Amino acid sequence: MITAAAGAAGVFAATDLDDTVVLMVLFVTLRHAGRPRPWQIVAGQYAGIGALVAVAVVAAAGLLVVPDPWPGLLGLLPIALGIRALMSRGDDEPPAVVGSLLGVAGVTVANGVDNVAAYVPVFRSLDPATGLVWLLALALLVAVWCAVAAALGGTPGWWPWSAAPATGWRR
Repeated sequence: MITAAAGAAGVFAATDLDDTVVLMVLFVTLRHAGRPRPWQIVAGQYAGIGALVAVAVVAAAGLLVVPDPWPGLLGLLPIALGIRALMSRGDDEPPAVVGSLLGVAGVTVANGVDNVAAYVPVFRSLDPATGLVWLLALALLVAVWCAVAAALGGTPGWWPWSAAPATGWRR
């Protein structure tokens, strides 16, 4: 069980390091603009990661009929999507502002192709009990990621039930 949780932590950290930066930007935006609210950031992150994990579990179940070496090639998908996005990038597009739970979830999903590519081969190889340990570890790690991002973004009182105002804090 500890090995499974450690494996989940390693894969999560490797695939969600970029989410720390995105979450930190959202918490800085909260501090300066008052939105999205802390509960929207946290709930949106959970919704986005939950959607990514659900897609990975469904894909892993579908890949049970595919020979073992092929699912590992899913790692090329994020690279291909990144190259495609780089090639079609326009410099005159205004930055998008995220101000809701669905917006945060959308950013998380858009930023999570690497999660799906990493989780599918893993979930394909796990038995149900180990898969449950992974799901619990991932749920706990989302909270840790939100806490780290809030601390780095200088946003105290980030918990969804916090009554602290969203603006006016000192660094």
